[in-house]
Amino acid sequence: HSIHRGIDVARASGLDHVAASTGRTSEAAVSEMYGLDMVALIDMGDFAGGTLKYLRRHPVPWLTLAGGFAKIAKLAAGHLDLHSSRSSVDLEALGESFAALGAPRKALAAVKDARTAAEILALARSNHVPLADKVARNARAVALATLAGGIDVDVVIFDRKGELIGHAGP
Repeated sequence: HSIHRGIDVARASGLDHVAASTGRTSEAAVSEMYGLDMVALIDMGDFAGGTLKYLRRHPVPWLTLAGGFAKIAKLAAGHLDLHSSRSSVDLEALGESFAALGAPRKALAAVKDARTAAEILALARSNHVPLADKVARNARAVALATLAGGIDVDVVIFDRKGELIGHAGP
């Protein structure tokens, strides 16, 4: 209900851009990135699906989805509930995306031993492979399909320090 009320307040305030984030770090980073007022910030936590479905019925012109790599990777794989007890990161799919982006063979061998999304992301970053951008693009596609049109969407991925590591969208 707090997500719904946040969207309602943003719409009633006439805002044309809201940002839904998975946590405090991404919320602070996206607020700074776009200079957004507190009213424009929606704490969606793990409830990406609930946020997107409510926005489908109560649209705003522009939505930014912000989060860490693992949460956005879950959304990119089609999970709308991002909680660890209800969805998990598809490490195999991340590895396939890493390979498709031209990762070096040595790095691909290391991916097979990776146990977390963070390990795969570290390999991608150290090899200058834009995996976070690919994950953001896939998450954006899921969001656009769920919203069913009428809303511009961008997706931003931040590291634990609040630094932008992935982006997709307008």
